Amino acid sequence: MTRRNGYALLAAIVTLIVTLSAAIYVGVASDDGSATSKSTPTNEGAPRGPAAPASTGIWVGAWSTSPVGSEPGTEIEGLAGRSVRNVVHTGVGGTSARITLSNLYGQSALTITHASVAVAAGTGTAAAIVDTMRRLTFGGSTTVVIPPGQQVLSDAVRLAVPADTDILVTTYSPTPSGPVTYHPHARQISYVAEGDVTEDATGVAYTGQVGSWRYLTALDVLSNESHGTVVVFGDSLTDGITSTENANRRWTDALSRRLRAAITARQDVPRYSVVNQGISGNQILVSGTGRPANNEAGLTRFGRDVLARTNVKVVVIDLGVNDILRNPRLADPDSILDGLRALVRQAHARGIKVVGATLMPFQGHRGYTDARENVRQQINAEIRSGRVFDAVADFDEALRDPYNPRKFRPDYDSGDHLHPSDKGYDRMGEAFNLEDLRGAAPAKL
Repeated sequence: MTRRNGYALLAAIVTLIVTLSAAIYVGVASDDGSATSKSTPTNEGAPRGPAAPASTGIWVGAWSTSPVGSEPGTEIEGLAGRSVRNVVHTGVGGTSARITLSNLYGQSALTITHASVAVAAGTGTAAAIVDTMRRLTFGGSTTVVIPPGQQVLSDAVRLAVPADTDILVTTYSPTPSGPVTYHPHARQISYVAEGDVTEDATGVAYTGQVGSWRYLTALDVLSNESHGTVVVFGDSLTDGITSTENANRRWTDALSRRLRAAITARQDVPRYSVVNQGISGNQILVSGTGRPANNEAGLTRFGRDVLARTNVKVVVIDLGVNDILRNPRLADPDSILDGLRALVRQAHARGIKVVGATLMPFQGHRGYTDARENVRQQINAEIRSGRVFDAVADFDEALRDPYNPRKFRPDYDSGDHLHPSDKGYDRMGEAFNLEDLRGAAPAKL
């Protein structure tokens, strides 16, 4: 064989390897959020098939949630042979949509053979507005296989997604693929049905109900009304664990509505959407058990749940109370503050501005002690000093009882002395200074 022929053969082999690798990849990535850059919109197809975006705009987060762990009871079979209809609520509208599905906690490959997205026919229903039902594809195929520990981004579909509206995202898996990656304490009823009824708009078959989100971790929209995404990163106070179910009364919902109203009124505020990455029980420094860890620590999930979200401009951090309450010994305020500063450095490295919240009072809760209160006060003093975040949301001042600042004002207390009532969550949204969303991370000197 001549040298020239040898080079030609080598080039042909390399080309074949690259081609096969590209074919196998099909947009699947590790569940660190990186899949959002791996899948591109497909060309327009049938009315219920994938379609290229109808107009120009910017991809932003309309809704998102954090994967928390593996759903009990799904360890072997997963949800094989059932259609899972997740109900999510949009913070902003758009002209096209795409979703992210996660198999982070799966121990085997998750095969999705059919998926759809539609606008709900109303609140608290599995029924869809018929002409909004769209079939989803992944790399041009209706079937996608998500390996354990990974996630996938769908192709974009043309769909008029209204703001402040329930959206139905449905998946069907025909084969066992446990355990199911889920987010409990959704404060939103979703649905399940036997068999593949993914595109059933009536919702009649969806007799099963669940207060969790399964597989689905994000809904993005191509928006002409928003220029970026605000990610709120927190624990149960952000997750909204005591808010009214199916009513979207978390403080992030209040902030989203307030920001959208200000934009509609042509006030000079940033045109951002708001998404919620709260996990009940979450800590800055400590993860739960398991591999991968359930309820992963803020320090380790920040890359996936914040930095990898779509077009992030600002992150709001409201974490630290669980590091105080769940520490079997007295928590070290300096360690908690060091953890918060580490999150800020991660955000600044990506040019993202950080607004931080003071820790709200919890006297009356079973975990309260004067020593723990002292730790909270030390952390809040440092946050208010301006030496931790770029700006401060002083939720402690907004919700505390003026006659006893160690506890909630009575009408802001859900009753457990740790989580706000609906009125308290509303007050958090009102107390947030919209001007703090303006600007970017400070430049490095």
